[in-house]
Amino acid sequence: MKKIIPIIIIGLLSIILISGYSKNENDSIVLRFAYASNSQPVKDSMAEFGKLLSEKTNGEVTVEYYPDGQLGGERELIELTQTGAVDITKVSGSALESFSDKYSIFGLPYLFEDEEHFYRVMDSDLVKPIYQSTEKLGFVGLTYYDSGQRSFYMTEGPIEKPSDLKGKKIRVMQSQTAIKMIQLLGGSPTPMDSGEVYTSLQQGILDGAENNEFAITEAGHGEVAKYYSYDEHTRVPDIMVINTETLDRLTEAQREAVYEAAKESTEFEKLVWKDAVNQAKERSENEFNVVFNEVDKKPFQEAVQPLHDEFANNEEFKQIYDDIINMKENK
Repeated sequence: MKKIIPIIIIGLLSIILISGYSKNENDSIVLRFAYASNSQPVKDSMAEFGKLLSEKTNGEVTVEYYPDGQLGGERELIELTQTGAVDITKVSGSALESFSDKYSIFGLPYLFEDEEHFYRVMDSDLVKPIYQSTEKLGFVGLTYYDSGQRSFYMTEGPIEKPSDLKGKKIRVMQSQTAIKMIQLLGGSPTPMDSGEVYTSLQQGILDGAENNEFAITEAGHGEVAKYYSYDEHTRVPDIMVINTETLDRLTEAQREAVYEAAKESTEFEKLVWKDAVNQAKERSENEFNVVFNEVDKKPFQEAVQPLHDEFANNEEFKQIYDDIINMKENK
């Protein structure tokens, strides 16, 4: 029954929104961009994409936004983009794993050495085959946004070593890689939609979760989870994807403008991201009384090494895994 409901929703929305882009009274193309809840710098960057696209096409192509989960969670939004009910969405790379296993590389803990390594990889041609891996499913990747590091935050005391996670129920995204990571660290992974996390932490259904600092402030999780531990296990990018039929209907010049606007919006986000993170941390401490602590990452890295071995020895992932590792500055 649960599987039938999303199908019905998608069908109804497809009828309401009409498949593909629309045209307004000025005969300009309007691309429908739907997204779930996000940090402010990502929201600002998505708005910048629409502004740039309109400028680059002299108003021929504009963007209409459906923000903050109006049309569903990330999986529903991917499916809506797949069917053409909406034209563009932005979701976590982990949410795309169930559509293309190539995206699972981004969820590998401690894959990226630091933010600079992350940018080197994401700005390279290495990601293009991943973006194109869903083409036959009806959508492709356009660009990425930095979603920061992901660390654990808990309701009952900090995490200082992997054994502190033993038996703890930790919310993760719908990602097999994230589930395996928590299991290797000794925790009990609990896949859950982001909209359910606050209440689950409050009611004790969850002992903790893992995300960036904005979950504490913008999602209000700091009201119920007072301990944030910087183990920095992953840096999962957000990915902007577009319906392939929508892209094909545009002229060559308009398609070029879409890609240019997407790339430039990524550069815009880099400029605003760090300051926004610092402000979120400061607000977490001052308004929510959240205590932040650093951890020795080595025991965490050692605990999840089997996941690295799995990727390094997998014929499908070995090349991209090796290429990413070789892009570390100290290699």
